[in-house]
Amino acid sequence: MFKITKTSSNRLDIELSGKLNSEEMKIALDELESNSCDIENGLMLYDVVEFHLPSLEAIAIEFSRLPSMFTLIRKFRKAAVLADKNWIQVASEFEGLLIPGIEIKAFNRDQKAEAEKWMAA
Repeated sequence: MFKITKTSSNRLDIELSGKLNSEEMKIALDELESNSCDIENGLMLYDVVEFHLPSLEAIAIEFSRLPSMFTLIRKFRKAAVLADKNWIQVASEFEGLLIPGIEIKAFNRDQKAEAEKWMAA
């Protein structure tokens, strides 16, 4: 499941759980684009509840849309990732080092208040 909630004019909250197939990935990316079209200097809060690698077909969909995803990510300046698995936290922060213009910081899922405070700073 990939659920996106626009909580303010410049913030998206994204809940990710389970395994995405190609159709779910297409819907998720469409929804992400439509919810972020008018965002500037944005914030994202990812809540990774239960993560499974997406299907190979879903990964192919994501790769096919990389150019539009790079345009989209420039709308955001910070992303906080809530996850209980250490490898997800490490991978998220590493991704932040690879993408210019956005700062990504990982937190445990019970640290939502800290994550929101960090995003607001």
